[in-house]
Amino acid sequence: MVSNQPYLLRAFYDWIVDSACTPHVLVDATLTGVSVPQEHVQDGQIVLNISPMSVEALNLGNEWITFFARFSGQRTYIEVPVHSIRGIYAKENGEGASFQTSFDAEVDNSYVTSPSSPSDKDDSRKPRKKPTLTVVK
Repeated sequence: MVSNQPYLLRAFYDWIVDSACTPHVLVDATLTGVSVPQEHVQDGQIVLNISPMSVEALNLGNEWITFFARFSGQRTYIEVPVHSIRGIYAKENGEGASFQTSFDAEVDNSYVTSPSSPSDKDDSRKPRKKPTLTVVK
């Protein structure tokens, strides 16, 4: 079964924006494939404002989140694998969701490709994990 994380990310993003709040994502910047300005990374993590007013060409895909944002006035292309997202929340009140991190230990980064290159559809190389339930507050 495919991961539910990209679907939950999109749902929480829509809910936060529809509530007139600012969606932020917490990203583990230490994982392979994360392309963010390293000067803004603190303790291996970065918080990104992904509100419609702050980014251009936002794509909340099943494997990647990509967009253009400004850092210190410089337009920067951001690529973040969905599995590197630790949470999404509204800046104004902290409402949102966090995602478990146990999957990262099982990820085989040898098949991680950037969103600009076509990915192999060979599911036999993807790691398998047991289904789990997580309480979302």
